[in-house]
Amino acid sequence: MAQITKSNFDFLKTLAKNNNREWFTENKSSYEKNRADLVEFSDELLELLKTHDDIDTISGKKALYRIYRDVRFSKDKTPYKTHYSMSFSRATKLLRGGYFLSIEPGNSFLGGGFWGPSSSDLKLIRTNILEFGDELTKILHSKQFATNFGAMEGEQLKTSPKGFDKEHKQIKLLRYKQFLAVKKFTDKEVLSKDFAQIVNEGFKAMRPFFDYMSEALTTDANGVPLY
Repeated sequence: MAQITKSNFDFLKTLAKNNNREWFTENKSSYEKNRADLVEFSDELLELLKTHDDIDTISGKKALYRIYRDVRFSKDKTPYKTHYSMSFSRATKLLRGGYFLSIEPGNSFLGGGFWGPSSSDLKLIRTNILEFGDELTKILHSKQFATNFGAMEGEQLKTSPKGFDKEHKQIKLLRYKQFLAVKKFTDKEVLSKDFAQIVNEGFKAMRPFFDYMSEALTTDANGVPLY
């Protein structure tokens, strides 16, 4: 069974102290070994995801992000990320949302949702909340969601969105600009043998949230499919 190991963590800790190209070049073989472990873990997680959702990510290797940072527009010029990360996309235009996992000593978490919805998508979500916000509230307050994620996260407006009544009963939801579910893990959890299953259970808990958002984004105000 694939798992994240202490060796994987140790590499990241050492990289954080030696974040330069010279050290990385000298330790490239160690990086490749650790990446192979991550590919194996990602492959297993992908197969678990496929048991309860339609995923179009074709392999664990494709799910992994590069360790090389894009420093062109950043004040931080360190060339390498000090975490491993992977994402899995849902298949077809009808299944919205995506699954994300970041692994880093002391800061590991899974996430999913809608990080930067377009203005048109944001309008569809808010319009849906006007009429069916109680359904979303029920999902967010469910034991499954609350146990795994606590509460929905994401940037919010300080006031009501333009064109929406500030006195609407769902104004707290209407102010959101991002709609995210995040669950953090201890290092002990990450290094456990059943971490892939733990992550998969977290991803599975997102499904009612994703289903609600998918319907909001793929139907018009009358419930007629947009695609």
